[in-house]
Amino acid sequence: MKKLLILILVSFMSLGLDSCFKKDSMVPMPDRGNVLVDTIAMTSSYQLQLYFRLDSGAVVSTNKRTESDLGFECSQTGYHIILNSADFMRIADMGALSFGQPIDTSGVKWKFDKSDGNPDSIASGRWFNVTGGDTVSNGHVWALDMGRDTAGNALGLKQIIFDSLKHGIYYFRTAGIKGGSIASASVMKDASVNFLYYGIRKGGVLSLEPSKSRYDLLFTQYTTLLFTSGGAAYPYLVTGVLLNPNGLKVAVDSVHAFASIDLNLARTMSYSSAADAIGYDWKVYNFAAGSYTVRTNLAFIITDIKGYYYKLRFTSFYRAGVKGYPVIETQRL
Repeated sequence: MKKLLILILVSFMSLGLDSCFKKDSMVPMPDRGNVLVDTIAMTSSYQLQLYFRLDSGAVVSTNKRTESDLGFECSQTGYHIILNSADFMRIADMGALSFGQPIDTSGVKWKFDKSDGNPDSIASGRWFNVTGGDTVSNGHVWALDMGRDTAGNALGLKQIIFDSLKHGIYYFRTAGIKGGSIASASVMKDASVNFLYYGIRKGGVLSLEPSKSRYDLLFTQYTTLLFTSGGAAYPYLVTGVLLNPNGLKVAVDSVHAFASIDLNLARTMSYSSAADAIGYDWKVYNFAAGSYTVRTNLAFIITDIKGYYYKLRFTSFYRAGVKGYPVIETQRL
């Protein structure tokens, strides 16, 4: 009888325990999103840069592409300084000159930032030495070609020296290429963004980029390297899309119909984190017709830092016959 009571008690206890703990269950995937259609208004002269968010299908920030000149990396260990490639800017290392004196740029080797976003491809490179834990200038003066405005007019030359990066603050000085007045400036890192921008002509820090968690794609002009039939590289200004470097990756599919691309297929693809993985060649210029044709068979599958997948394709580059208004279809998978 005692044994029977014990068995009954154990059975009740086990039932009680089962009711206290939830059984493992599958976490449901979010519903597949609707296909969203958006027009990105870059304008016919491509004067606007637009930051786009995939989950809402919305432009979250817009600025003129000529506003900034330099971008300063804001990650904790970052030190890279980028050019505004939308303006076709370039830079040349002039060596250890006396800053503020006239500089002769004839015959110098100009360098552009490559469009893939690789830190090793940044023209200003490692501009410093590390001394006693401090990041200080290597003493080199740089010639800075400010590029061209939206009408193609040259914006002139400057000289610049990057003095140091201490306690999260970049210090640098600028002057005219022929010397004269020297301006000192600083930019304090902001961990919420990838880069903080500075306008030399405007004379101040520009908070152009939204928080790195608020956007996915940047629609803009930018400088890239093209190649001649002989394999020689040359810089060229193109119009397209750059990725947010905060964890975004892209795969390109020209085989499957856009409607048939689903989450299972997306998970089998190979992804690139290159900034120009979407790039500009989703359209082709027809010289005979004097117009662009969009490659609607190209699909771009995008995965973000949260692990969500989206697909995107371009369907047009025109609005009412005016170029500079790419039309995109996007869908969360």
